[in-house]
Amino acid sequence: MFRSEGIRVVKIPVRLPRANAFAERWVRTVRTECLDRMLILGRGHLERVLRECVGHYNRQRPHRGIDLGVPTPAGAIKTRFSLVSVIRRNVLGGLIHEYHPAAA
Repeated sequence: MFRSEGIRVVKIPVRLPRANAFAERWVRTVRTECLDRMLILGRGHLERVLRECVGHYNRQRPHRGIDLGVPTPAGAIKTRFSLVSVIRRNVLGGLIHEYHPAAA
């Protein structure tokens, strides 16, 4: 079934049961933050939702394992926070909110 959809199955290494924990944590995060709160209307809709979830996860969502940083930062803010206006951007129709500094 997976091969017919173009999915490559990766087996976990022998005697390393924790290797699967990373994949399971990712699936749990996507389900709790995105999919459990939406009614998916079809394959195209699911792909678009997952694309936005992955983008948010890699560019905006803080990760504890990297000192609350993001895996692919857009750039460091060089100004003082009190002088910066903030713009909120809704992702997935307002299910997730992203915050960016506004241009001065």
